[in-house]
Amino acid sequence: MCNTEVFGWKFSKFIKNKNYDFNRDKILDVCGEDNVIDAYNLISSWQNYNPTPLVKLNKLSKKFNLNNIFYKDESKRFHLKSFKALGGAYAVQKITKGNKSITVATATAGNHGRSVSWGAQRLGLNCKIFISQYVSDARADVMRNLGADVIRVKGNYEASLKECIKQSKNNGWEIIQDVAWEGYEEVPKLTMAGYSVMIKEISNQTDQYITHVFLQAGVGGMASGVIAGIAKYFKRIPKIILVEPDTADCVLQSVEAGEMKKIDIKKESILGGMSCGEVSIVPWRILKHAVNNCISITDENIAQTIAMLKEKYFSDEPVIGGECATPGIISLIAATENKNIKDKLELNEKSNVLIMGCEGDADENLYKKLLNEGIKQLIL
Repeated sequence: MCNTEVFGWKFSKFIKNKNYDFNRDKILDVCGEDNVIDAYNLISSWQNYNPTPLVKLNKLSKKFNLNNIFYKDESKRFHLKSFKALGGAYAVQKITKGNKSITVATATAGNHGRSVSWGAQRLGLNCKIFISQYVSDARADVMRNLGADVIRVKGNYEASLKECIKQSKNNGWEIIQDVAWEGYEEVPKLTMAGYSVMIKEISNQTDQYITHVFLQAGVGGMASGVIAGIAKYFKRIPKIILVEPDTADCVLQSVEAGEMKKIDIKKESILGGMSCGEVSIVPWRILKHAVNNCISITDENIAQTIAMLKEKYFSDEPVIGGECATPGIISLIAATENKNIKDKLELNEKSNVLIMGCEGDADENLYKKLLNEGIKQLIL
């Protein structure tokens, strides 16, 4: 049992989407229903494919008197330790059709590039990966070990993306990007379809109807892909709560305004893969109507959550969850300890909550650092 009597964790902002209107057909039209079906059929045929575990955070659900808290453990996705293995590698296969003369390229904060590198390696393709100055050497080395040529760019993620687009146009490389822009939508749709595989698996892993889903958002790719999976595979539509760092809450601000908002990130979050200033245009078509609520959080409780997952505070088994796997748990705890928000979300003894544990120790050095910090906090 989790022995923390009161967590006292806070969220930064909570809003309701005044434009909420979940429409299965419209959502599947955006992503492509055929893509969603094909993604599961193809990915499940790959060598070493196995559905990732759906862990019950039974100690946490007991503490808050919720029926179930399910945690989709993507640390065990192939050997890539992240849900992103589903998207980039699937898009590489669909776009190149195995043509070995094609060179693929992408910009990444780490996990998407790992998936593209692995997808290229599987098919014997050349691969160019562009990373910003903020991406760790450990993440870069993993992609090099998968056979990619890693090019570091001065500046942030946006700078690495611009350089990727520029060099790809000059050299005739095929961009496999999980972000959409004007005239570039097919690959992001394929990537989103890959992420929907998680929901197909969950629909087979439990007979409990999911009532709430807490979804991390960066540019919105995973969130919209999961929502497409919900539209296709879930009989009942759960409440969907989107979570972001409060320093990069571009989706929250866009939902609140009813239109896409680009924000200026003044301080980078530890949640590097979620530290994004603008929602991608294809995911936005889904998120603007399909999300019930948005919530933002600080970095304050990330290390402690990583440690609590590992040290079995939340469940009977240890869970390896990286920094970006924590926001769903943090926001659920913060929302549940706030009676007003708990009531608004209708979180109660009948609730079956789904949290996306989107990565494991994908950056081993950062994971160890945060785990040690978190364990010290638990001792104190």
